Amino acid sequence: MEYEEKEVLKENVLNFFKSAEIIYTTRDYNSAITLYFKSIFASFDFVILNKLGKTPKDHTERFNILKSNFPEYYTILDKLFSTYRGTYNKKTNKEDCDYVRGTIRKIIEEQKIH
Repeated sequence: MEYEEKEVLKENVLNFFKSAEIIYTTRDYNSAITLYFKSIFASFDFVILNKLGKTPKDHTERFNILKSNFPEYYTILDKLFSTYRGTYNKKTNKEDCDYVRGTIRKIIEEQKIH
């Protein structure tokens, strides 16, 4: 079961990222950044599942697990989360989107999610 869950998470990371890349080309940075964040969340869930054998049920639990067990990823998510929340009522600029885009690319590479 855990193997299947890992595969689903990896697939989600890549599918969200691929969809974000398509939308990015249309300059719809709000929609693209939302999908990049979904990819980030799924990648962190993959990391958590891989190391701890469980996945968080929500953002709060994800933050707590990352803070306790993966402080480097907690710092990344903590720094970016206000940008994610801002997508609900603000227009995302290209620079913010590019930063989040670069962040998920690095995570995908570090975790060898292919």
